[in-house]
Amino acid sequence: MIKAEFTRRGAMAALGASAALAAVPAWAQGHSMRRHDGPPIRVGFDEVSGEVIDLTVRSGRRMVQGRSGHGIAVNGSVPGPLIRLREGQNVRLNVTNHLDEDTSIHWHGLLVPFQYDGVPGISFPGIKPHQTFQYEFPVRQSGTYWYHSHSGLQEQSGHYGPLIIHPAGPEPVSYDRDYILLLSEFTPLHPHFIMSRLRTGEGYFNEQLSSWTDKYPMSGAERRMWAEMRMLPTDIADVSAPTYTYLANGRGAKEGLEYLFRRGERIRLRVINGSAMTFFNLRIPGLPMTVIGADGQNVLPVEVDELQIAAAETYDVIIEPGNAEAYAIVAESMDRSGMALAMLASQPGAKAPVPALRDPPLLTMGDMGMNHGSGDAGGGHEGHAGMDHGNGAQASAYTSHSMDGMRMRDKSLLPPDVEIGPGLDMVSMAPVDKMGDPGLGLRDVKHRVLNYRMLSALEPNKDTREPSRLLEIHLTGNMERYMWSFDGRMFSAVHDVPIRFAWNERVRVKLINNTMMAHPIHLHGMFFELVNGKEAAHQPRKNVVVVQPGASAQFDLTANEPGDWAFHCHLMYHMHGGMMQTVTVVGPEDAA
Repeated sequence: MIKAEFTRRGAMAALGASAALAAVPAWAQGHSMRRHDGPPIRVGFDEVSGEVIDLTVRSGRRMVQGRSGHGIAVNGSVPGPLIRLREGQNVRLNVTNHLDEDTSIHWHGLLVPFQYDGVPGISFPGIKPHQTFQYEFPVRQSGTYWYHSHSGLQEQSGHYGPLIIHPAGPEPVSYDRDYILLLSEFTPLHPHFIMSRLRTGEGYFNEQLSSWTDKYPMSGAERRMWAEMRMLPTDIADVSAPTYTYLANGRGAKEGLEYLFRRGERIRLRVINGSAMTFFNLRIPGLPMTVIGADGQNVLPVEVDELQIAAAETYDVIIEPGNAEAYAIVAESMDRSGMALAMLASQPGAKAPVPALRDPPLLTMGDMGMNHGSGDAGGGHEGHAGMDHGNGAQASAYTSHSMDGMRMRDKSLLPPDVEIGPGLDMVSMAPVDKMGDPGLGLRDVKHRVLNYRMLSALEPNKDTREPSRLLEIHLTGNMERYMWSFDGRMFSAVHDVPIRFAWNERVRVKLINNTMMAHPIHLHGMFFELVNGKEAAHQPRKNVVVVQPGASAQFDLTANEPGDWAFHCHLMYHMHGGMMQTVTVVGPEDAA
């Protein structure tokens, strides 16, 4: 059994070869494309708890709605078992790798010593085939979290599961039932095949690209504008249905996931987006949802009718069913190519009507960073109106005024520390803060939709100091070549040049998205507070922030967790395409 007992400097010295391998995109590391044989993988999850927990990782065959594919399971199921812990306890997790390749487990959102964070090449060497690694740490928090592999592209194949930590004291809200809704995707395609196809043709898995002009006719100027950018306004998701079947607790929409209730009960639904690439729009027609938690942290209750949840985010909501026999829990993919589905049923088998998929949204001028004062509105209305079809003069003006900037010919739009090269093909001309943007597809709906400005921390933040400096980071990419980066530099070029924070330093980080895709950016090892208009004491604490296309977002960070931490886009193929960095926090022993 391997146990992490090394210092940060010693660990990094020992990780040279692993780091070099981790810097190469997983599809290029020579992995076999063959499907692995193995036992059938169970759907759904069991539960494990206690101070010593044993987990095994194996490959096998998955079957979802009649489609079969390669899978990687923890303790024989997808999702893996629910790990249930309690704040204040100590836990030892023995993870045994029965694969023929390295694996790992990252405890997403947990405050742990860096060597137990589970990121090969940054914080530990990974778990070799047929070896056991022992994670051991005190549980310092409570809330809704999850775990997943940080090796290769195993997360896409099913290597993930839920993790719930109960507070040492009473819960801040009361409820009668406690349910988990873990959203994800299934594909019969091997993830390395998907990555290789994205590299050679970014629109390969987007079937909505070919027919959009039939539904939304354009002027000649608009056609020229989109052609100049070598993309289309339907380029919402890199991979979607039918390549993906969307899952709720491992089950497809036709496979009958069901939650029972009695009228008058208060139900806590812990929603986890464990997908590799999908933003979901979640709603329960006929029932409001009261949001009480975000990324495991308590927030002041806020009632909404729908919310968008990005890959890796978690939201806890309270729902109170009425007199209906059943309610449909609908998680529609952001590009509206498909949905995950569950039923809230008063008795087994009760069904509610399932709404049809809504019309797909389109990217707008605001999503290209051409906001012209639009601010939080997201850059214009969605769909046909947002494109300003028929207004050839306006489109021509955008074309003549904006294309040089969008194609990176005007380098003055970026600061000098952003590297201009083949991995950077566009820049947002007028990025604005869009913390109030509910997300693509939800800007014009008539009901209440969650946005980050509505979130407020329930318990006051401990550190309300003014940040001592501003760190600006640009999210960059070349969508055509499927290259993603921070400040124009892919992880393969900068893994040994980390972002450095001094011990206990208070920093404001500004993320500027120069691409036309939303990016859920995740920081390991620490929480940050969103700069969302609330006073410092009540800025909501999160570990994932969505930066909207052509927009900016800011968070405040107290660097009080020593070690080396991953910082990356949580769209899995974007991370493996280069949008990742290492954050180093100098320990207190080095701060004197």
